[in-house]
Amino acid sequence: MSEKIAVNLPHHKSKQLCTTRTPYRQGNKLTAVKVYTITKESQHLLIFNVPSLGLESELLKFCKKFGKVSGFHLVTDYKKESLDLFTCVFHIFYADLKSSRFAKKKLDNHVFYGSSLHVCYAPELESLDETRIKLQHRRKEISLRIKMNNSGHKEFQCK
Repeated sequence: MSEKIAVNLPHHKSKQLCTTRTPYRQGNKLTAVKVYTITKESQHLLIFNVPSLGLESELLKFCKKFGKVSGFHLVTDYKKESLDLFTCVFHIFYADLKSSRFAKKKLDNHVFYGSSLHVCYAPELESLDETRIKLQHRRKEISLRIKMNNSGHKEFQCK
């Protein structure tokens, strides 16, 4: 099954790695500095640079390690000028935001069959109801953290 996504948005492109951090802030691995708000995060992920070798089942099996997958499709109508000729794009939809965050962190820059994957959130694919539920969940999460912080629970206290 394939899905058509005709957009090629700026947030789908890989960012440059940050090389100007002070040594005490630099970890063992160079990373791109990017801030995500709840509106930019999504249960929908686009996975770029997947080799065009019929690896759908292998990729799906690998993605299921990070959470429950609700949807998985090959994207056939992504603008090709930004893609390598021998790679394809997949759209994966996780059942919850926590799983998609974990999957994005683990899959991004992971070498899969000789190709370094690029993973990005795709909030433009969310329905209005999915966005509403995501924002309501975030509000509940923040109010719970504030309540726990005020009641003295150490695991939620801000310093």
